[in-house]
Amino acid sequence: MSPVTPFGTRLRAAMDARGPLCVGIDPHAALLASWGLDDDIAGLERFSRTVVEALADQVAVFKPQAAFFERFGSRGVAVLERTVADARAAGTLVLMDAKRGDIGSTMAAYASAFLDPASPLFSDALTVSPYLGYGSLKPAVELARESGAGLFVLALTSNPEGAEVQRAVREDGRTIGATMLAHLAEENAGAAPMGSFGAVVGATLGDLSSFDLDINGPLLAPGIGAQGATAADLPAVFGKAVGNVVPNVSRGVLKHGPDVSALRDASRRFADEIRAAVGA
Repeated sequence: MSPVTPFGTRLRAAMDARGPLCVGIDPHAALLASWGLDDDIAGLERFSRTVVEALADQVAVFKPQAAFFERFGSRGVAVLERTVADARAAGTLVLMDAKRGDIGSTMAAYASAFLDPASPLFSDALTVSPYLGYGSLKPAVELARESGAGLFVLALTSNPEGAEVQRAVREDGRTIGATMLAHLAEENAGAAPMGSFGAVVGATLGDLSSFDLDINGPLLAPGIGAQGATAADLPAVFGKAVGNVVPNVSRGVLKHGPDVSALRDASRRFADEIRAAVGA
């Protein structure tokens, strides 16, 4: 395979050019209804196409939630394929939110589905779960490096249940979440301007100064908007790593559809607030 530009390099350039904003593509039934769309393939396709057409020229990253497409079976996956292709063709990076995690050949198959350039679902990056042990992600790490893609590993998530696992303390005195961050720092060692292996760290978690978030890689930060966090919270949560934060906003932007102008205005407003907060 010919050399490709690593995801971290492409993400840094996109964040610098467009602002550090990731917009979710989350076509759940309630949101489709609020747009006046039916909860069917036609509604799914109209929703996804509208989001991409409205925002592809102004956001750094789209994050489609695979589950909302998969619930329609093969026809829904076909819409997801087109959504990914259209977004990437328009110049927006695509982070597939599928949270895959398994072992051996099964993990390799998951990786191939989303990180192999020959796959119709090939995305710039993929969310993965390390809770079968970080080493279980090796097939995804290797394929991401080969294809120039990235990974976002669940580390300190915003859901309250996550603390049960992520804040658990190992025999060496380090929490599971901190262990995942340390693994990612190793993956990104020496990368410039930023590594391709990121962590998912909730923007709603408050003071995280006890964790070393300086992993030389991106930090996907869900929780802005509907979950209660604001752009102004980011410096206090992420400290000196705030420059590598990719805040994710889904409902806060999507609720303004299907009006294209309203979607664009909402996205621009969040991007401006985030820039101001993080000094981008």
